[in-house]
Amino acid sequence: MKLTTYDAKSLLIEIKEDYAIVQLNNGKVNAINTQLLVDLKEIFDALAKDKNVKGAVLSGRPHAFSGGLDVMSLATLDEIGMIHFWKSYMLTLQSLVKFPKPLVCAITGYAPAGATILTLCTDYRVMGKGAKHVVGMHEFKMQMQIPEMLCDIYAYHLGEVKAWKAVQQAKLFNSDEALLEGLVDESVEVEEVLDRAEAYLKKQIKIFPKVFAESKRIFRKGLYKVVVERDIVAIAKETVAFNNDPELKAKIVEFLMSLKTKK
Repeated sequence: MKLTTYDAKSLLIEIKEDYAIVQLNNGKVNAINTQLLVDLKEIFDALAKDKNVKGAVLSGRPHAFSGGLDVMSLATLDEIGMIHFWKSYMLTLQSLVKFPKPLVCAITGYAPAGATILTLCTDYRVMGKGAKHVVGMHEFKMQMQIPEMLCDIYAYHLGEVKAWKAVQQAKLFNSDEALLEGLVDESVEVEEVLDRAEAYLKKQIKIFPKVFAESKRIFRKGLYKVVVERDIVAIAKETVAFNNDPELKAKIVEFLMSLKTKK
């Protein structure tokens, strides 16, 4: 069987027998920027069409899945750049949700905010234990608005009432707490995360592909409606327009300056 070789600037891709491991590889904390999003979408669209690939694992490196959005970089973008970023982000979420094959997430470390949303678009999540290994939406600490689609994905998994309370409290969940809340499916030692993710994937790829794909579509109609059946351009423009409010921009700049002061 001849396997296709995949390459991306911000990803490491390994083809193992009949499945792929897609590892985030975008700087020290795997910050989410436009390049990473473009690469993720292209790779998962390609893997979806590759008949030799029956499933995939999305992972980070040990102790670091992703630090979330690259806020510092985003602050330097003009309006067009920001719209492009949010369109790219939501198109990536669509690709993950529409991926017709088994998709397991190996949460190898911290994965707050925008990284949390990436993980929630997969089928099954294995998370590593650790004091700093957290998931959740803590944007209120940064004076940032969470775009509508991201709110909807979070509420789809936690429920509206619980998600809203968690956002108000800027609540971040460790792996055991995330397991109790249903945000992840396994909480294991970091060294075991990738092995457990691969083990689960191997069981799923034994299911007849057409059966798996159709069942996935049926069971996740709610998530599909939240993510796929949306006007991405409109949401991206609304997000950027909202964040262009002078008072809000001043608050975000103040937060970013506080980060620089701490360094």
